[in-house]
Amino acid sequence: MERAEQRNVKRACALLEVSRAAFYAWLRHVPSRRQRRDEELVDKIETVHSDSKGTYGSPRVHAELKARGEVCGENRVARLMQTNGIVGRTRRRFKKTTIPDPDAAAVVDLVKRAFGPGTIEVDRLWCSDISFIRTWEGWMYLATVIDVASRRVVGWAMAEHMRAELACDALQMAVGKRRPSPGLIFHSDRGSQYTSSEFTTLLEHNGIRQSLSRPRQCWDNAVAESFFATLKCELIHRHAWPNRARARSAIFEYIEGWYNLRRLHSSLGYLSPAQYERRCAQLDVTTEEAA
Repeated sequence: MERAEQRNVKRACALLEVSRAAFYAWLRHVPSRRQRRDEELVDKIETVHSDSKGTYGSPRVHAELKARGEVCGENRVARLMQTNGIVGRTRRRFKKTTIPDPDAAAVVDLVKRAFGPGTIEVDRLWCSDISFIRTWEGWMYLATVIDVASRRVVGWAMAEHMRAELACDALQMAVGKRRPSPGLIFHSDRGSQYTSSEFTTLLEHNGIRQSLSRPRQCWDNAVAESFFATLKCELIHRHAWPNRARARSAIFEYIEGWYNLRRLHSSLGYLSPAQYERRCAQLDVTTEEAA
């Protein structure tokens, strides 16, 4: 039996062009401590990647591992992901949908691209935009309202049209959920939906100040456009949508079940919008107690 096994090894090594000494050295090999640690990390990386629905790249995977108590470097995570074929989602180029209104020059840009978290409090600056989703039934349009401080989607609406009422519905949802104090700034591009009398009247009724980005300056509304790029990269472009109802359901789950509550944002120090808002609330309480 032993001789037969040796002959089989000899033949296999010859076919593979490997020396028997090398084969037996490999057979006796004991994984190093670092190799065992890498294997453990790969399992945990795969879990985090799966929890993110396959969207996280190495920076967010590393941030989530750190939040779960793992001590490892981002470069190591990136190396293990590359070695094991674990890849996050990357964005496609963003396409504009709103049509500029040439008569909207009276309203100025009050934001001046000051979008960085920490520069403004929650519910003091919102931004908004409209994008499209292709389904087999036809186009569906999504309007969102985002709190710039926390990056949370505080209001949204979906419809088969891009009329002003779509933007109004998203704003009304945001106002109903957040009840902002008077003086909130609402920033958007110069699309006709946002400069319509219906929409501007709704802003005035709720004590909200309007701010419009400059003509042909997409970066003036970068936060709103960034959300749509992320949504399409992580959800829309990964599936076919046979009807609007299925797209509506998936978008609702993405916004309310994933993006707002769990998705880590690099601009927030790798916190989710909900985590960031909780931290802000805790800081406010601590400040009040200290005063």
